[in-house]
Amino acid sequence: MKQPGIYMVGGAVRDALLGLPCGDRDWVVVGSTPEDMAARGFVPVGRDFPVFLHPETHEEYALARTERKSGRGYRGFTVLSSPEVTLQEDLARRDLTINSIAAPADWTGAEAVFDPYNGVRDLQDRVLRHVTDAFREDPVRILRVARFAARFADFSIAPETLQLMRAMVQDGEADHLVPERVWQELARGLMERQPSRMFEVLRECGALAVLLPEVDRLWGVPQRAEYHPEVDTGIHVMLVLDMAARLDAPLAVRFACLTHDLGKGTTAADVLPRHIGHEQRSARLLKGVCERLRVPGDCRETADVVAREHGNIHRSGELQAAALLRLLERCDALRKPERFAQVLLACECDARGRGGLQEQPYPQRPRLLAALQQALAVPTAEVAAQAAAQGAKGAQVGDWIRRAREQALAAWLAHA
Repeated sequence: MKQPGIYMVGGAVRDALLGLPCGDRDWVVVGSTPEDMAARGFVPVGRDFPVFLHPETHEEYALARTERKSGRGYRGFTVLSSPEVTLQEDLARRDLTINSIAAPADWTGAEAVFDPYNGVRDLQDRVLRHVTDAFREDPVRILRVARFAARFADFSIAPETLQLMRAMVQDGEADHLVPERVWQELARGLMERQPSRMFEVLRECGALAVLLPEVDRLWGVPQRAEYHPEVDTGIHVMLVLDMAARLDAPLAVRFACLTHDLGKGTTAADVLPRHIGHEQRSARLLKGVCERLRVPGDCRETADVVAREHGNIHRSGELQAAALLRLLERCDALRKPERFAQVLLACECDARGRGGLQEQPYPQRPRLLAALQQALAVPTAEVAAQAAAQGAKGAQVGDWIRRAREQALAAWLAHA
């Protein structure tokens, strides 16, 4: 049965059935052609398959389509679209049953939905389950399942779906994911309610070792128990990530939390559980991750500062004026105070992301923010003029400004 018409599909239907706020709505059009859509004022925008923007709402309307595997990776598909493609055939190409539910265009939530793959039952049972065996044809779906596990933290993954994900990894499908798509899904997963679940699922199916081996090797690496009651580095990083979510941290902070301890995975076995010099190793490994995944500049810069300086920031409570100023300079805090605030938030997540210590205060963050304000309050133009009047030139003027900032910090510390 072709069931011609317009249907709301995917996340908007799923979230409405879960009683959650609905975001963007996606529509599928059955029994139509590109010519019909253009005649009705819809604007074509799809490059790989027929997608159109509504002339008034600008929402996306896609013609019903099927897909046939024609190569490796998520781009290896031939898309087939025609008026003969049914709604059920279109829903069959989707990833999870909970995303393969359709509702009429005028749906109010009370009417019955079109649910050929029992997505409503899986919503009720809190299960993430693939729709058909065609799931194996698109490796991005491995990342999407992991991301949905992070969003819906109380959902389990159907055993057969997890087994299929493992088989896909073993068959090398994950090796063909393009960097931009991996980063897109990782970034979205990092911003979910419980981001640790994304990485736990990726690890369980073997995909983490392919996509982020620097993170995968952290599990089983011991740390000193007096600082890390959870001991295992991988577990610690997951606690840090979830603390970032709890504190509603932005993406740059969450990425920094994920990558701040990468160097611990390369610590020589004979010095464990100590990790001397892991900060610089973390920064080097981070550079490779960012180049491989083409991580945006704001995320890579924040993560680099956190990787290099988180230990020094943790120990900053006893620093005097000169050392405090050097720390601010290494973090480029005087030029980029907003980024420094994000660095400090990531460090707080690191300190509180430890077994049994989630409620502990982190005084280093307000102290360093206050110190930065003292340094920024120095009237640099006046100091530069005074230096010039005394014959100072070039770098000598900079030395005058540094001394003025150090004196300001010393005065503040004396009364703090």
